[in-house]
Amino acid sequence: MDKFFTYDGCRIHYEDCGEGHPILLLHGWGCNTTTFNAIRPFLEARFRVLTFDFAGFGQSEEPREVWGVEEYTRSVEAIAQHEGVESPILIGLSFGGRVSIVYASRNKVQKVMLVDAAGVKPKRSLNYYRKVYTFKLIKKLLPLLVGKVRAAEIIERRRAKAGSSDYSQATPMMRAILSKVVNEDLCHLMPKIAAPTLLFWGENDTATPLADAKRMEKLIPDAGLVTVTGAGHFAFLENTPLFLRVAESFLSKEINNR
Repeated sequence: MDKFFTYDGCRIHYEDCGEGHPILLLHGWGCNTTTFNAIRPFLEARFRVLTFDFAGFGQSEEPREVWGVEEYTRSVEAIAQHEGVESPILIGLSFGGRVSIVYASRNKVQKVMLVDAAGVKPKRSLNYYRKVYTFKLIKKLLPLLVGKVRAAEIIERRRAKAGSSDYSQATPMMRAILSKVVNEDLCHLMPKIAAPTLLFWGENDTATPLADAKRMEKLIPDAGLVTVTGAGHFAFLENTPLFLRVAESFLSKEINNR
C-alpha cells in the first residue's frame, strides 16, 4: 500500500505491505523503493515491510533545506512512530546503512542488516586535499574576476564535471546534501548498536570497500560479516539467492514467531 507522510514540510512516500514483525527497508543514494523488488516478495510474505523513498528520491519531495544523515534518520523515526512500529528490523543499503546506524544507535531495534553500507568516512589522498583547497581558493577569487553570477555558473559546472555520477546527475539541492552526508563519519555511533547485526558485503565493492565492513564488524558489539565472492556494491542483487538464504537464517526466530 502506497502511503505519504509529511516531515519538516517534505512529503515522503513509503510502501507498507505484509504482516508480522516490522522491517524498515532503507535504500541507497540514487535509488528508490524499486531497488528492493528482488527481495520484497520473500520479506513481505513473512514480515510487515515498510519500504521508503528517502526525501529527494522516488516519489518523495526534495527537502527544502540541506539535510544530513540526522534529518533523514528523524524522518524515518517519525514515520515509524506514526505507524506504531516498535523494535523494527532494519535493512539498510549503502546510504540507507548510514540511516540504519544512526537509528539503531539510539532506538530499540530487533536486528540490523547492513548491506554494502556507508558510514565509514573514506580515506583521502594528499592529491584529494590539494584539489579541494585549490577549488576553495578558486571559489573565493573567481567572483572578483568575473562577477558573482558568472562565477556561480562556472563553479557549478566544475563541480558537476569533477563529481561522481551521483553528484553530476543530482539537482543543486541534492548535490549539497550529498556533499554533506558523504563526509559524515559514523564510527563513533557503531559501539552503541546493541542489536545483533549482520554485514552483507561484496568482495569487490569499490564504493564502500570491504575494509569498511571489517571495521564495522570490530566496532559493532554483536556483528558478523558475510562476504560475497566476486560481487560489487549491490551484492544482494548480484547474488540474491545467497542474500535470501542468509536473511532467512539470520531472521529465523522472527519468522518462526509469526
